[in-house]
Amino acid sequence: MTTQPLATGDPLRLGPYRLLGVLGEGGMGKVYVGRDGAGTTAAVKVLRPELAHDQHLAQRFVREADMARAVTGKGVARVLGAQTEGGRPWIAAEFLAGPTLDEAVRAYGPMDVPTVRALAAQLARTLHDIHVAGLVHRDLKPANIVLTSTGPRIIDFGIARPEHGLTLTTTGQIPVTPGYGAPEQVLGQRVGPASDVFSLGAVLAYAASGRRTFDGGHVAAVQYEVVHGTPDLSLVPPELQTLIGPCLAKDPASRPAPPQVAEAFAPPKGADRAWRKGPLAEDIRRREAATKRLTAPEDTAVPAPAPTRRRFLTAAAAGVAVLGAGGGAGAWWLNRDGGSPTADVPLAVATPEAPFLSLIDSKPGEVPKALWGPLDVTAPNGRPPLPVRDVLVVQAKNSGLLALSVTDGKERWRAKDIDADAGYVSVADRLVVGADRDGVLNAFVASTGKPVWQTRSDVDDVLAADDTHVYLVTRENELHAVDAWTLATTWTRPMASPRSPNGPAKAVAGRKRLVIHGRDGHVEVLDTTTAETICTLKGQGTQGQAPAISGNTFYIGGPDLVARRLDDGGFLWKEETRNYGNLRQGWSSPTADGASVVAVDGYMAYRLGTVADTGRSSTEWSVVMGELGTPTGTLTAPVVEGGTVWLPEPDDSAVRVVNKTGETKLFTVPMEREGVFQLVSDAHRVFIGRGGRIAAMPVFGE
Repeated sequence: MTTQPLATGDPLRLGPYRLLGVLGEGGMGKVYVGRDGAGTTAAVKVLRPELAHDQHLAQRFVREADMARAVTGKGVARVLGAQTEGGRPWIAAEFLAGPTLDEAVRAYGPMDVPTVRALAAQLARTLHDIHVAGLVHRDLKPANIVLTSTGPRIIDFGIARPEHGLTLTTTGQIPVTPGYGAPEQVLGQRVGPASDVFSLGAVLAYAASGRRTFDGGHVAAVQYEVVHGTPDLSLVPPELQTLIGPCLAKDPASRPAPPQVAEAFAPPKGADRAWRKGPLAEDIRRREAATKRLTAPEDTAVPAPAPTRRRFLTAAAAGVAVLGAGGGAGAWWLNRDGGSPTADVPLAVATPEAPFLSLIDSKPGEVPKALWGPLDVTAPNGRPPLPVRDVLVVQAKNSGLLALSVTDGKERWRAKDIDADAGYVSVADRLVVGADRDGVLNAFVASTGKPVWQTRSDVDDVLAADDTHVYLVTRENELHAVDAWTLATTWTRPMASPRSPNGPAKAVAGRKRLVIHGRDGHVEVLDTTTAETICTLKGQGTQGQAPAISGNTFYIGGPDLVARRLDDGGFLWKEETRNYGNLRQGWSSPTADGASVVAVDGYMAYRLGTVADTGRSSTEWSVVMGELGTPTGTLTAPVVEGGTVWLPEPDDSAVRVVNKTGETKLFTVPMEREGVFQLVSDAHRVFIGRGGRIAAMPVFGE
């Protein structure tokens, strides 16, 4: 369970429920965890204040409670109360401590056959209860199924309607989750109980395989597959394919009724052990324990692990305003009046530019003198350096973060408690954000290192940031967008890729898009405002290639170098690898430069552009960097700075520097120590890291 602190404007009480924290929020409402006077825990959903004046939405919101109340079976979350308060309707429902099916599959992988049978039988019985009440759920999907210690429970009756009701939506809105809504639903036709059976089939296919049975590069493609395509059950065990297949029939009349589904999937004895034993059961128990700690009255609070000294802050001792309610999910910041956590953050400082080198005054082939370094201060094979205006943030040799002056390499500040292996990012060049070893997110003023705030306690990886948000992955493999200026969690969704022992996913954010490249080769582009998926790609690099963005184009390396439109995910071009010495690795991480991209493929480096008329790729230049068949290739992204391009050699022996046209080799930069080169640049400087050393190099102008 991930709970956020109450923020300014959040109610403290709704009806009999004292609100303790925020569970999540969506387009219509916000969901809180609350406790009444008898100690009953509830999930309290309230309509957003800006929508409360919309009579249509308010009626739909209240109807959700009425619909859920009509279902009396044990397979749904019971409605405990509903009313309108202060002009805003709210619903209190039974609090379910457990992961959603979506979260469970992403965290623990596809379910085995007996567990899928048990899941199917219980969900089918619950759908029968819903249909007996005269309703059609119409939005059954993995995210609307909570796995509890007593089995699966169906939640969210937000778009449930009486049987045979037309789709409730305004023009242009999609009423169902793509890939789970039935063909008749996608087409806007009348729906019935058979529509829920289709959704059940898609849910079970996901539970058994870990992948959606209908997929595509964008929403329209997915919906087309639902209506016209054949379900992809190739990863579903054969004995389940014959049971799931009929549920996915295009014709509603050909689908089995829920009682028939329950009978067909009849699980063997003990098949429901997944809710009682194993990793999933342990996850459920942890969430149940966390719920008890969160909602226990103060005088009978369930003991939690003692906080570390770093986290033990009090208002009296340090002038700290504390938000949140137990479980380590609170947020705190240091300021004078308990106001905004970022009110005192200064504007970004100016970026000091280094002078260009003169080609006339330089000897051909001679390596120019470093601006500073190499300094033996960084962690070997650590995270790449991060230039932030006047400082270069690196993973420190011993531990933590180290900020060096970009002009002379001198230490500016240090954050010893930060776990740099978890990643670190810059927000608007004003903040540097990373997580400590307890998973607490920390923010510092970029130029000075002054601590600004701390929040959350479950951070596993810090993926990316833009000017407003930090995008992170929790220990439960959930993707969160955290507002760096208010500390509110804007949205939460499961990660598309599972964790990998080879390292975290790589990501980049820009132009209201988040591009994530997972270690399983799965790429997903999200709208950072809504968390909706813009497009997905499969079969890309699994070696840790980082994506790149330039304008309305993003690039991905791997077996193919791919260029796609950022706004809608539309295909532009792809170039297959010629790295025959290492086909699995293929292309390096790409570097975008205006309308072009530079990347290394085996023993060759290329600069590619996009032909405006055809949209196809064009090779602007290529550089041979080794002998055919001998190199392993590199993952390191090249650097383009000034009039120079810095290319890591395929065997990582040195960095080759050529002019921007690729015609002239200027010099080669060796660096003692073993390991992979790390290259970043900013303000006419190229920072080279390798084997625990870091140096700043000058560049030639264009």
